[in-house]
Amino acid sequence: MSWESTASYYKAINESVRHHLGGLHSAKICLYSVDFDEIQHLQHQGKWAETADILSKAAKGIEAGGADFLLICTNTMHKVASQIESSLTIPILHIADATANKLVSDGVKKVGLLATRFTMEQDFYKQRVIDKFGVDVMVPNLDDQKVIHDIIYNELCLGIIQEDSRNQYLEIIDRLHQQGAEAIVLGCTEIALLVKQEHTSVRLYDTTAIHAEQAVLLSLGK
Repeated sequence: MSWESTASYYKAINESVRHHLGGLHSAKICLYSVDFDEIQHLQHQGKWAETADILSKAAKGIEAGGADFLLICTNTMHKVASQIESSLTIPILHIADATANKLVSDGVKKVGLLATRFTMEQDFYKQRVIDKFGVDVMVPNLDDQKVIHDIIYNELCLGIIQEDSRNQYLEIIDRLHQQGAEAIVLGCTEIALLVKQEHTSVRLYDTTAIHAEQAVLLSLGK
């Protein structure tokens, strides 16, 4: 939901449209960019109903702009996806469903989840993947969750990329892999700014890239 990952979405969607259609084609996008500072304060205060109100108003603007479906370009805010969807007539392409479909397609049965503390500790995301798709989801221990969460909000959302932080993430990824995770879901849309497949032999699933590609395929009728 920070503009840092919004830029990643915008680039990924347009690159995919060009790949599929060629030439000078680009994506028709109706984009509503929020003030993330306002959102993150409400998140940390547990005021999720207020975040839902903000995003529902934004979503109505997207729908009024002519969009055929909606992307919520953040994993964490899918906590209030049902409230947002209830205010719309267009569907939401759920980021957990897009990611889980890819996991199932690849035959992955057990994954580790790196995300904000909200996404790791609560069930709105991981339980959906478990219940709807039969993929087991592991999360890091509480100390590692704090490290992941703090780096997201204090560095990645500010565009700060540090080698030490990457190394801490890679150590956490290795621990999850040693505990049985076949792959790791980068379940925060900013994490791929820091950790990429080239940095580890453990298979990574970047939710930003997967969500963006699924949106393109849906928009092209594929």
